[in-house]
Amino acid sequence: MSNAAPHSTPATPVIDYQQVESKPNFVALKKKHRSFVFPVAIGFLAWYFAYVLLADYAHEFMATPVIGNINIGLLLGLGQFVSTFAITTWYVSYANRTLDPIAAEIRGELETIEAAHK
Repeated sequence: MSNAAPHSTPATPVIDYQQVESKPNFVALKKKHRSFVFPVAIGFLAWYFAYVLLADYAHEFMATPVIGNINIGLLLGLGQFVSTFAITTWYVSYANRTLDPIAAEIRGELETIEAAHK
């Protein structure tokens, strides 16, 4: 036996999310997010694949000593980690400064609509 009421109907959604997605502030949020993420992702992938290709095809170059046993390959490999942390820090700063205020505005609008229907 089911515990559900026999004549219960599914809850009608209070917010039309497709309408929200078409609002100017949401469109601006997506545009600002993509204008940061896509170029940075492409740049990082190019840097990563350059490192991989150099490691595979430019053995002598990558083995070039810089200081003692530290060679160019090791420095570029460590540079991968450094650039990952740098990009993460850059994105967090960008999101805090640019994306979060718009997202907070949208969230506030949605919470107001939801509260009005309770």
